Amino acid sequence: MTDTPTDTPPEQLPEEEGQAGENTPTGPLVIQNYLKSLDNSPGVYRMLDQRGEVLYVGKARNLKKRVSNYAKGHGHSARIGRMIAATAAMMFLTTRTETEALLLEQNLIKQLKPRYNVLLRDDKSFPNILVTKTHEYPQITKHRGAKTEKGDYYGPFASAGSVNRTLNHLQKIFLLRNCTDSMFASRTRPCLQYQIARCSAPCVGHISAKDYGDLVQDASRFLQGSSTKVQETLAAQMAEASAAMEFERAAALRDRIRALTQVQQTQGINPQGVAEADIVALHMEGGQACVQVFFIRANQNWGNRAYFPRTGSGAETAEVLEGFLGQFYSNKTPPRLVLLSDDIENRDLMEQLLSDKLERRVEVSVPQRGEKADLVAGALRNARESLARKMAETATQVKLLEGLATAFDLEGPLKRVEVYDNSHIQGSNAVGGMVVAGPEGFIKSAYRKFNIKDTTITPGDDFGMMKEVLTRRFQRLLKEDPDRKTENWPDLVLIDGGAGQVSAVAEIMAELGIDDVPFIGVAKGTDRDAGKEEFYRPKQRPFALRFNDPVLYFVQRLRDEVHRFAIGTHRAKRSKATFANPLDEVPGVGASRKRALLTHFGSAKAVARADLTDLKAVDGISGALAQAIYDFFHDKG
Repeated sequence: MTDTPTDTPPEQLPEEEGQAGENTPTGPLVIQNYLKSLDNSPGVYRMLDQRGEVLYVGKARNLKKRVSNYAKGHGHSARIGRMIAATAAMMFLTTRTETEALLLEQNLIKQLKPRYNVLLRDDKSFPNILVTKTHEYPQITKHRGAKTEKGDYYGPFASAGSVNRTLNHLQKIFLLRNCTDSMFASRTRPCLQYQIARCSAPCVGHISAKDYGDLVQDASRFLQGSSTKVQETLAAQMAEASAAMEFERAAALRDRIRALTQVQQTQGINPQGVAEADIVALHMEGGQACVQVFFIRANQNWGNRAYFPRTGSGAETAEVLEGFLGQFYSNKTPPRLVLLSDDIENRDLMEQLLSDKLERRVEVSVPQRGEKADLVAGALRNARESLARKMAETATQVKLLEGLATAFDLEGPLKRVEVYDNSHIQGSNAVGGMVVAGPEGFIKSAYRKFNIKDTTITPGDDFGMMKEVLTRRFQRLLKEDPDRKTENWPDLVLIDGGAGQVSAVAEIMAELGIDDVPFIGVAKGTDRDAGKEEFYRPKQRPFALRFNDPVLYFVQRLRDEVHRFAIGTHRAKRSKATFANPLDEVPGVGASRKRALLTHFGSAKAVARADLTDLKAVDGISGALAQAIYDFFHDKG
């Protein structure tokens, strides 16, 4: 792909190329000036306003034709008309193919977040189930992110909850281990998982490698959709054990069959004629949109998730759905079949893009009858119901934010409220937490945790911790968005604390030169009872709200949420520190060498006590590395 040399025509150039000024003309005539420098190549175009901000990113199989359409002053929808009227400059990128243009368009939309484009605001990866292949006794575990570890991946699942439920059932049925390799190597007796019949205890030799491999194969067959065959195998084994009067083994097999039956009964809609597909259904109402995505893998329903994309100031159904698909699959592996509730303009291009990503043919279809149409209808019903709930919740949330602004004498509307809290035990494993709320409720993708790094802070000094958290947060905002063009700046900051916390925050804000972000401390008040909260502002007397004021309940929810998040983050950090392996800190000892050391010695403590000769005897440990390991533990005393 290449930049065209005529991003902005000479007669439109302000002080810098590609930027516009406040007095720069806008509208169809500005767009028309670009036509003489464009050819019929495919590519991507950007429309900019007078401040140089991107209004819209679009693709075209023929740039000249597409831009000439915008140059007309009539025949456009109200949304496109507003966009054209605000356009002061354009930029272009030509590509070799239209598929390249589609891919580039979606990348730019995600990066620039233009006002008139459809924008997928929650684009996290999905969890998978991983059956590892790096050990004689494979581990079954949840996996999220890049598939770099060797093994078989099954998914995606719609949520961590659906993965955890499936893993729970799989452990009951197939008795596979979920412990790490290092924990496996250090066991000398079975763990609790074995005691509650969720593991076959391969770590202590209660099952042979061959028999364990058979369990892994059965689990893989189940995840591939062959649950009936697995059930038949288990039933035959139970009958065989019963005939041999091995009643304890027969009872254990019976329990596994029951667990398998329970899974089959709770899997919901399991289509017979659709082995692998994503079902994508869009419902729009009142300028808002909801997209429901259902995941069908191995003829099983592996859950669904609702998305609420920004509709680009009123885009039509086809544009919203196409924009969603392009951004949704930008970091995900598509299935072989994508079923849509509505057709999109460039279905052939989308098929080509997804096929290139999967490296095999992907079909994008809008079914009209049969089982596939029924699946889409079910997803569409869920989209409609989810949007109705979301709109009701948003209306309530907007009222609460309006009430919050009124109660605290703030200029509304409040679009972003940030709430902060710290968590620690006598200063150890200290963390700060930030949660964010807006008109649509809690914005969990904006939550942030802060590991307290300042070693000069006295353990347990909440004021010092809050100073560090707020300093890091607002220094970053000042660096990344000094002109406040994004929605990342808060309209209100709530701090869990009283006058001391507020004074600490006031000092930070003064040092940073920020005087237009209101902040309020929330303290529990007399007897530390909920409902008697007192609110603190700089240089003002504390005040309280009526006991039954809805705004008070709202503040309590915000404080409880940040408290929950901070405590959860602290517990996770404390747990990680508790179970940390000292070998992780040794330079030059990676996963494979750590595994070799633990297999040889049995535990990290035994490695620390080993002499140099014993360390050199471990496979894969060179003389130099053995010396480094010995010095590491010896220096630590």
